Amino acid sequence: MPVTLNIVGAGHVGRTLGRLFAAHGAFDVQDVLTRSQASADDAVVFIGAGRAVADLADLRLATAWMLAVGDDQIAPTCVALAGAGLLENAVVFHCSGAKSSSELQAAIDAGALAASVHPVRSFADPEGVAAAFAGTWCGVEGDAGALALLTPAFEAIGARLVAIDAAAKTVYHAASVFASNYLVTVLDAALRAYVAAGVPEPVARELAQPLASESLANVFRLGPAVALSGPVARGDLATVARQQAAVSGWDVPTGRLYGALVEATTALAERKWRGQP
Repeated sequence: MPVTLNIVGAGHVGRTLGRLFAAHGAFDVQDVLTRSQASADDAVVFIGAGRAVADLADLRLATAWMLAVGDDQIAPTCVALAGAGLLENAVVFHCSGAKSSSELQAAIDAGALAASVHPVRSFADPEGVAAAFAGTWCGVEGDAGALALLTPAFEAIGARLVAIDAAAKTVYHAASVFASNYLVTVLDAALRAYVAAGVPEPVARELAQPLASESLANVFRLGPAVALSGPVARGDLATVARQQAAVSGWDVPTGRLYGALVEATTALAERKWRGQP
């Protein structure tokens, strides 16, 4: 039989996972507490299950607790729940990629088992993520007993789990930032540079798209070193120097970004020259 789950924090991540757990029978979604009664009501409608509550005092005991709150609120929220006597013998987990399960120490002290499960994807569109979640990788770490309960629940909604080192959680999350957020930043620099050279913005997107798409495909098909091309990979340092000077003359912050990437790209090029992946 499904075990009960209370959700504390029902933004994009909390409500998306809540809907998936309810739809697949992985958990019996029970109580939902978030920023306000109105947002809790809205989350329950999206999830399709559960009871919206307005205050900590309204929460019932549950087998599992998902803390889908902001990173800085994980520990305080856990302390509040533990202080209210709600967590003894429960499984408590959060969904942060940047914080480890040690943020849940108050739950552990109260007799609970703690873990973290971080879905590696963007939740900007909860409806879309809920519809296409199957195959999503999730980084997991924490108490073995907690993971024994959580693993089949996440597998039921189509997740693929990979164990990570709790001590390296910040580096793990930085990997996702490089692969997603900073990739967007670099592409923004490319589009702005095209526009600075007189290319209309819609055309700039068309120029950048095949370069970016083919480069990404090559990275995941061949590996980064083999996929690398361009002046640094060719050892054309004169071109690199001219480009950095020109970009710095156009926009100083973007010039600094270009310079920082030269050093990292040179290291990657050396791997390419040595035949390393």
